[in-house]
Amino acid sequence: MKPFVRALALLALLLVPFAAPAQKFEPQVGQAGKDVIWVPTPEEVVERMLTMAQVTANDFVVDLGSGDGRTVIMAAKKFGARSLGVEYNPDMVKLSQENAQKAGVAERAQFRRADIFATDFSQASVITLYLLPGLNMKLRPTILAMKPGTRVASHSFTMEDWEADEVSTLDGRRAYFWIVPANVMGTWSLEAGGQKADISLEQTFQKINGTVALGGMQAGLREARMRGPQISFAYVDQAGVRRDFSGEVNGRQMQGTFRDDKGQEGRWSAAKK
Repeated sequence: MKPFVRALALLALLLVPFAAPAQKFEPQVGQAGKDVIWVPTPEEVVERMLTMAQVTANDFVVDLGSGDGRTVIMAAKKFGARSLGVEYNPDMVKLSQENAQKAGVAERAQFRRADIFATDFSQASVITLYLLPGLNMKLRPTILAMKPGTRVASHSFTMEDWEADEVSTLDGRRAYFWIVPANVMGTWSLEAGGQKADISLEQTFQKINGTVALGGMQAGLREARMRGPQISFAYVDQAGVRRDFSGEVNGRQMQGTFRDDKGQEGRWSAAKK
């Protein structure tokens, strides 16, 4: 190659701009997302939320709007749970996957780039949230339709008139906890100790009350309670004998054990009419 041509070739190479190294994504507090801005939940609040839900290695935890993945990673690393983060921002998903890899829990802590309102999370045993009240309310019907006993923990924001089963406060921050209740609204045919009666139940989320038909009388139920699929109630019959019932709801059936203040005890069952 002639010296002049060689010089032109070298000059051309020097004029080609160097490729800038790819910059590492760094999330910024307040950055815009699909439905909310990103503000991370403090680690101590994350831990309290998972503790309130009594997460164990048997659980499947789904964090809706998982951000940098801290809740999903802690559920896997500290509590041993299988966990999934649903996050719309692909950069946050990639960052979360990297964080899970660094924490050594990539097999148990998974992340999915998806819209939380278009995602099936019905198999979760625990749901965690840090969303605005309007988004919580949009999700509420879906959550209430989940398996009774599913646990839900939210940082800062409520479910409006669905009162929390527990509220914890840490340094001015609140964490709310609910257990999805079984649906027991309606009339049930009860059989216990060879006796039959109809009980009618009214329900507002986990709060219940009702009556039992004793002959031509409707007697009020005492201490009626729901906690997930677990139900308990009592009533006093015409002879003044109090009977206490506890058991579990399974769709249109429920059953359990009873005991009265005369010492009689046994099994009971009820079917929805």
